[in-house]
Amino acid sequence: MRHLQTATLLAATLSTGLMAGLFAAFAYAVMPGLARSSDRTLVDAMQGINKAILNPVFMLPFIGAIPFVGLAAVLAWQGHSRPALPWLIAALVLYLVAFAVTSGVNVPLNDQLDRAGEPDRIAQLSSVRTQFEARWTTWNVVRALLHTAAFACITWALIVHGAHQPQHRPGGDAADHAPAVTAYPAGSPHTAAPSRDVRRR
Repeated sequence: MRHLQTATLLAATLSTGLMAGLFAAFAYAVMPGLARSSDRTLVDAMQGINKAILNPVFMLPFIGAIPFVGLAAVLAWQGHSRPALPWLIAALVLYLVAFAVTSGVNVPLNDQLDRAGEPDRIAQLSSVRTQFEARWTTWNVVRALLHTAAFACITWALIVHGAHQPQHRPGGDAADHAPAVTAYPAGSPHTAAPSRDVRRR
């Protein structure tokens, strides 16, 4: 069971970290870069990104992190690495809030931008950009912070889990059950006297 929890924690850490890195990259690189571009470039780029990102490479960690973190919390609650449980619960709550931000704000804004049509056919590109850019960017920063906090919690849970694993000494069970040997100095009354048969020889 410990091996199952370790594997689950690793999967949860990896998937949560991938999402934190993705949304953080949009916050400090992609959107600031597009902010310096023209209306047509921003609208065209974001429409292309919104279509391209809907693939298994993105969806698997984005959705899969939730059952991974949830399963790790259940295993911890059952008694395997119980000290990691509070951090797992915190990570799950933070991730779910971030997931709600994406589903409730960023995705509807993406859909709204797609419905505006192709940039060459949009009469008021500046208006479309204004309705999309500021709000999308702000809430992306919010979800990036939430995902990063969730990643920090799940990483610490993994560390706590590793710290509370039983330590195996060289020799395994044989070393645990070996009879204790006490050394006494020569001439001590505790030293066993040689048998009479030995002395006769």
